[in-house]
Amino acid sequence: MKTKYFFGWENIRWGIKELINIYSSKTSYFSKKRIESGIAFLIAQWGMIYFLSQHHDKLTMGEFLLWAAAEFAVSGYMINQIQKEKKENKDLSNQEIKTEEIL
Repeated sequence: MKTKYFFGWENIRWGIKELINIYSSKTSYFSKKRIESGIAFLIAQWGMIYFLSQHHDKLTMGEFLLWAAAEFAVSGYMINQIQKEKKENKDLSNQEIKTEEIL
């Protein structure tokens, strides 16, 4: 009997196919907006971490707190947007279910 692994060829192939579908006219399991904003966020995070690691000896506590506040503000905004989108999608699907029940 063949053992199935999470990172087996079938799952890898499925993931690649879904990533390709993001940029085609086909529907995809993944959200293009979330992937692109996630990549942009990671690039910004690594840039800020690199800057902090290079200039940590010159930063005052006030400058560090400003940096941390910006980090938390961006993170909070992104989490808020994701939760808002999830709620809108859930409300939309609930509305579709109610419409089907009426018909």
